[in-house]
Amino acid sequence: MVNLEWYRTFKSVYKNGNFSLAAKELFISQPAVSQQISMLEAHVGYKLFNRKSKGVEPTEYAKLLNNLIIEALDRLENVENGFRSKAFDANRLITVGISKHLFSSMASLLISKFDYIDFSFQENDALFELVNAKKIDFAIVTKKYDTFDTVQKKLGDIRQIIVGSKNIDAAKLQSDIKNSDYNAIENWLNDQKWYSHDSGIPHIKLFWLHVFNKKRPSMVPNYIIPSESEMLEVLSKNSGVAVSWDINARSFIQDEKLQLLWETNQMPETAAYLLSAKNSGFNLAAQEIEEELKKLLS
Repeated sequence: MVNLEWYRTFKSVYKNGNFSLAAKELFISQPAVSQQISMLEAHVGYKLFNRKSKGVEPTEYAKLLNNLIIEALDRLENVENGFRSKAFDANRLITVGISKHLFSSMASLLISKFDYIDFSFQENDALFELVNAKKIDFAIVTKKYDTFDTVQKKLGDIRQIIVGSKNIDAAKLQSDIKNSDYNAIENWLNDQKWYSHDSGIPHIKLFWLHVFNKKRPSMVPNYIIPSESEMLEVLSKNSGVAVSWDINARSFIQDEKLQLLWETNQMPETAAYLLSAKNSGFNLAAQEIEEELKKLLS
């Protein structure tokens, strides 16, 4: 009788070249992996792996077996995941990782769709590690990852812009922008009160690098508020300027709480992605999250 777990274990060992890594991926013990491979070898009548100093190496028989079963096994796993997706329970807790700076602009959509969400605040690389280790179900990231065990779908593009409080007279700035007088633009910006959500001002440095071709701006932030949404809220009630993601500033500009001072194509767009683990059993949830966030970023 065919034991599908033997073939799943074989697939993982073949891919990882290591019993320990396969055990970790399959959430079983290393002795269990060894036992299943031994039983499969007895079943097919051939040795499948040779032990090396670091891991194992597939034999020619293993390569042949992999070619014969991989497509069918993938197809079977897709069917299995399809059944799980159809049986998806909307009340089931999902875990989502996101930067705290993008939370306010994106999270409300997810909250409107799901009854239970556990959010984690981390930055790109930490979020990838959590998804890759299957410690969270999804992550919203602004960096491309290319791995075998994760699925990454582009949601849209976001761009950093400069916004200011409504009480600022920006007539001279707009005139300088129209005339492409970058020295005058930079001088005007340097004369303003600056708000930032990071004391290292990486977002402002990036803007200066792309727009003014300078590695370091000469301005110094007056106020550091470690959340972009909170920073924009405070800015809207006071006087000053800030660099912000366009998606975060959109509602403030639409509600006339802030004014758009400068949006330039010299500042490149950044892609936002939905990251999830393969075969997670959350296919419907992933599709729903992807569709809603694509609408937001369109």
